[in-house]
Amino acid sequence: MRKIYLSLLVVFTTAAITTNAQVKPVIKAGVIQSTWKGEARQSFDQLIDKTDGYITTRNRTAFYVGAGIELPLGDVVSLEPSLVYSQRGYGIKGNLTINDMKIDALDARATSQMHYIDLPVLLKVKPAAGLQLFAGPQVSYLVKNNLRADVSVLGFSLINTDMDITEQFNRWDVGVTGGIGYEFANGIGITAAYERGFQRLDKNQNFKAFNEGYKAGLTYRF
Repeated sequence: MRKIYLSLLVVFTTAAITTNAQVKPVIKAGVIQSTWKGEARQSFDQLIDKTDGYITTRNRTAFYVGAGIELPLGDVVSLEPSLVYSQRGYGIKGNLTINDMKIDALDARATSQMHYIDLPVLLKVKPAAGLQLFAGPQVSYLVKNNLRADVSVLGFSLINTDMDITEQFNRWDVGVTGGIGYEFANGIGITAAYERGFQRLDKNQNFKAFNEGYKAGLTYRF
């Protein structure tokens, strides 16, 4: 499936550059709030619920940046292949306090910091002036995954380290993305999008967890 998708991406991009004079470059950037979904995440959340709030989960808020080309297919429809760098991940936080003294006895955090290169191909529809609806498949490649761990006791740092855990995760992810946007007459646009991966994150396929994220950003079409 990945080979077929990448082949189609090359065909679309080559056709856009060589045969269509109306091709317009697009740059994009914004923030992404990512998390993990699936049976493994649900089981983990049920375990967390039994800690009476001492341990909590948290999404990772990071950024994405990239560029693409818009290939018009008609007056209201276009195709937009892109190359995007995106940060994703997921984290947990633990906190124990000495209630009477209101002192943090233990503060621990661990965050998976994932770095991806995404190849989305979006079908864009413009039902009204400026308004855009878009959706399409997306292939992602995991460049690196760091586990960031911080542990402190009574305010003193005990652990502050980064561990490379890339090899424990599946390098490839295949998913979908889609959203809505508005583009002004000067070429600047605003977008909001949702994305979902369908490839298990665990390289050994031992648990069912998948990427999920929400994006908000800006675009500029030349």
